[in-house]
Amino acid sequence: MTKEFREFALRGNAVDMAVGIIIGAAFGSIVNSLVADIIMPPVGLLLGNVDFSNLFAVLKEGKVAGPYSSLAAAKTAGAVTLNYGVFINTVTSFLIVVFSVFLLVRSVNRLKRQQEEAPAAPTTKECPFCLSVIPVRAVRCSHCTSELKIA
Repeated sequence: MTKEFREFALRGNAVDMAVGIIIGAAFGSIVNSLVADIIMPPVGLLLGNVDFSNLFAVLKEGKVAGPYSSLAAAKTAGAVTLNYGVFINTVTSFLIVVFSVFLLVRSVNRLKRQQEEAPAAPTTKECPFCLSVIPVRAVRCSHCTSELKIA
């Protein structure tokens, strides 16, 4: 059983998938930081000094009655909250990741199309005298024995 597991784990696809997941997780944390620390503060500033990560609605008061100055204060008091600001940040992060993956897949597909469209170099040519098909590098026709000019 350990031999089979080792074969599975060391197979190229499994290793590639593991690398992809690790890079994806790192990319996700970078995007989360981009949204929370770079994109949302200016957007919040434009919308009247709003901190999106601190937008919430209290569904049920906690041990200490509200109003709560921040989401952290509400959670500390044990209040049940609807955290729509965090949700907005998460949706923004998701959209950035989806757009980045779209750009990556689009680039890979474009490269694949270019490789498929590139014509292969011809391996044969026609003898100008007897019109037989002969190899491109031939200097004499194998059918009519005519001497061919090298191009």
